[in-house]
Amino acid sequence: MTEEQLMNQEGNIRISDDVVATIAGLAALETPGIAAMSGGLSEGWAKRLSGKNVQKGVSVEVGQLETAIDLRIVVLYGMPIHEVCRQLQLTVREAVQNMTGLTVVEVNIKVEGVAFKDEELDEIQRVVR
Repeated sequence: MTEEQLMNQEGNIRISDDVVATIAGLAALETPGIAAMSGGLSEGWAKRLSGKNVQKGVSVEVGQLETAIDLRIVVLYGMPIHEVCRQLQLTVREAVQNMTGLTVVEVNIKVEGVAFKDEELDEIQRVVR
């Protein structure tokens, strides 16, 4: 876990990558249209091999005053992906900046899948049969 420092008159403040990743992940899951975060195969192996609490679908780079965030997501079927992603960028940026004081320089999003609600999936399977 890397830690970076914010310096002020009273001393140093250190915010770890894990803290920023947790804030970003929680904000992402609260965004309408997001079905889930996508962990990916390599992240699953990293969890098993290192025992480290890797944030699912979130990777961050935290500098002294700035941070960059990469998110891998699954969007709900029927939602306009570009609008969901734009709202996600705004929500994550606001949450991280408000809670940490860091400037979010970028929020990159990779849409890795589309998820169906259970009722929609049942209807699709019924029509296909």
